[in-house]
Amino acid sequence: MVQIDIDYLGNLRTIALHTPSNTELVTDAPKDNQGMGESFSPTDLLATAYGTCVLTIMGIAARTHSIDLSGASITVEKHMKSEPKRMVGQLNAHITFAREYTEKEMAILMAIPRSCPVSLSLHPDIIINITHSIKAS
Repeated sequence: MVQIDIDYLGNLRTIALHTPSNTELVTDAPKDNQGMGESFSPTDLLATAYGTCVLTIMGIAARTHSIDLSGASITVEKHMKSEPKRMVGQLNAHITFAREYTEKEMAILMAIPRSCPVSLSLHPDIIINITHSIKAS
């Protein structure tokens, strides 16, 4: 169990405290939803959670299978929809690897984006598109 304490600061802004580490995070409503858009919005954090979960679980798999994952990155684009309700409608994730992998290594790594804990926790109506490439040297 992890406890997150969140206070409303006014003007559609919150501050969250991750109690185990004492790390703080500020959120702000996005400009398209009455906010100032000066920090991560709650739905931005959802997209961030997805991308960080993918790389974290890939890191665990890489460590388990002796795969060098250093230099890997992910870019996540969040697309909102307003009908029937305002919600995240689509996440487009692009993973960039720093090196080539064998077919077996790639199968291990690319199974993760659809099976990491955050992905499994998302509403099934959220469309997730995943692409990958090798960083040009």
